Amino acid sequence: MIKEIGQRNREILRLVVETYMATGEPVGSRLLSKKLDLKLSPASIRNTMADLEDAGLLFAPHTSAGRLPTESGLRLFVDGLLQVGDLTRDERSAIENRCAASGRGFQEVLTEATAALSGLSGHAGLVVAPKVDAPLRQVEFVPVGPGQALVVLVSENGQVENRMIEMPLGMSQAALAEAAQFLSRRLKGRTIDLAREEVLSELTTRRAELDQLTSKVVEAGLAVWGGEPSLQGRNTGGTLIVRGSANLLDDVAAMADLERIRSLMEELENTEEMLRLIDLTHGSEGVRIFIGSENTLFRQAGCSLIVAPLQNQQQRIVGAIGVIGPTRMNYARLVPMVDFTAQVVGRLIG
Repeated sequence: MIKEIGQRNREILRLVVETYMATGEPVGSRLLSKKLDLKLSPASIRNTMADLEDAGLLFAPHTSAGRLPTESGLRLFVDGLLQVGDLTRDERSAIENRCAASGRGFQEVLTEATAALSGLSGHAGLVVAPKVDAPLRQVEFVPVGPGQALVVLVSENGQVENRMIEMPLGMSQAALAEAAQFLSRRLKGRTIDLAREEVLSELTTRRAELDQLTSKVVEAGLAVWGGEPSLQGRNTGGTLIVRGSANLLDDVAAMADLERIRSLMEELENTEEMLRLIDLTHGSEGVRIFIGSENTLFRQAGCSLIVAPLQNQQQRIVGAIGVIGPTRMNYARLVPMVDFTAQVVGRLIG
């Protein structure tokens, strides 16, 4: 369609979108006449804007106002007129330094990457990842208080995840060590999903040999790490990190907008919706842009999503990372920022 609307229409659409992104205000013909390289009168510009409005690319928010781009107009701009920029050396260094630190686990890398994206973009950064299903190397139980223990799971690729579990009162350090040894021997080189039923079956037959408290801790560890299957048969355990959500309120002008943002955050906290974010990146080799209602996840929030897949060194998609912001956010600057952050995290998670 971009080739069909003509050079004059393309140039005016581009200026309307870019001015709107910079100011958030409707754009009038008089302002455009000062910015256009083409020698056009305000009357000619108004006629062209009327044509773009008839094509569904612009709209007037109220009588006698300037024009704003519709979602279709923004999509046309992003697909055919957007000139993607590049990150500065300082921005690249900031992302790399924020994410990279020796000894950091998978969760910490994701948290720092999300915070870096939010800080540099001025919008909300988010990352989603399914629960760890990499083959395991070691399991440990660390007592942290009466009736509580920390489960430490170390995968073969070096990822480390921690989770709190309830444990029986009076559990000795020796019983915890026995539980860790029992699980480590049977899970080593396998995922929990693959080994879970076998381990539980063995617990049933060997309960007389294992201390009763030890058996309970083993079962608790399997339960908290295995997750519960959803109605669609998918595991609902996973990671969702959102940083800078307060930035979404910067452009809010009405209570209705506040309600839409609140609705968005509630949807993000829903595990099934979280997993759908990962699905958005499947089949995509790079950054994808979803404007407003194009993505049903954010259809009520009036936000755009710039998202990229997180791929490990085996080119397997293990999550997604991106930025949520108003539809007028600076796509040219944010697309390379999200893309570079995804590449950095992909290298770090192995």
